[in-house]
Amino acid sequence: MYIEQTTIHAVVRSLEGRNAVVETEQGGCGRCHEKGGCGGQQLTQMFCNGKKTFQVDNTIGAAVGDRVTIAVAPGSVRRTANLAYVLPLIATIVGAALGASFGGDLSAIMGGAVALIISFLYVIFRSQGDTGNFSGRPHIISR
Repeated sequence: MYIEQTTIHAVVRSLEGRNAVVETEQGGCGRCHEKGGCGGQQLTQMFCNGKKTFQVDNTIGAAVGDRVTIAVAPGSVRRTANLAYVLPLIATIVGAALGASFGGDLSAIMGGAVALIISFLYVIFRSQGDTGNFSGRPHIISR
């Protein structure tokens, strides 16, 4: 079964080594109202009024000013959200439960806090380098 990758249009604003800083023409993937769309664009519009720029892999050698299409691998947004939000939440709950089993409220608080810190360190570690979002970084696929 073929799963279509999500694409979005952008303009290259600057180059940084093998990467390009792009400015998107719209927030998110633009599939908010389609079946399977997450609706996250409406939520982010409340908090973000400025231009949206992102660093992506410049796999085709695009130049500054080029209008390009950016691809995001299927499922990578969900996996990244799980890594950044769900993992710390679950770690905190498990840490608090383990802490509570060893003592009272203070142990539960300490267990939750330690687990949260460890999960944040793991998220930061996983976010570094080329393996940041499990299935590949967003990249330019065409001009």
